[in-house]
Amino acid sequence: MKEQAKVYWENFWKEKTPPENVVFEQFGWEDTPLADELAQLIVEGKKTATCGAYLSYQMEDEEMPKEGLYTVVLKSQNEPVAIIRTTEVFITPMNEVPKEFAKEEGEGDLSFEYWWEGHERFFTTVYESLGREFTPDIPVVCERFELIDVRSRI
Repeated sequence: MKEQAKVYWENFWKEKTPPENVVFEQFGWEDTPLADELAQLIVEGKKTATCGAYLSYQMEDEEMPKEGLYTVVLKSQNEPVAIIRTTEVFITPMNEVPKEFAKEEGEGDLSFEYWWEGHERFFTTVYESLGREFTPDIPVVCERFELIDVRSRI
């Protein structure tokens, strides 16, 4: 865990006992401008959902998000910018993701078409890196969250 993120987390809970269910992560491609863009959308309250490839969780033995999970959102240089709490998690085929969910991801023109094009490119790359082929019905882990805190200096 990056020290700056740990300090932010501990300071946020200074007067209370912090929950143990916390992760520190970047959204999108780590250490890229996309991570900064997505972090900014979260800070602005425009992005209240995200999704990931279910296969990634399986193959990388990564714990899936759960309702009540806290996440310290990091910009590309691991700078903490916000704390969010997961409110819902569900798995669905990508081609059955609800249109309102795509809008909640807060990207581009908020249309399902924009969401689909961007996520098709993203998941194609993810699947290629895992030695698999992307298909429109890949299972995706959909996560909704609420903004808990915005770091005063972003």
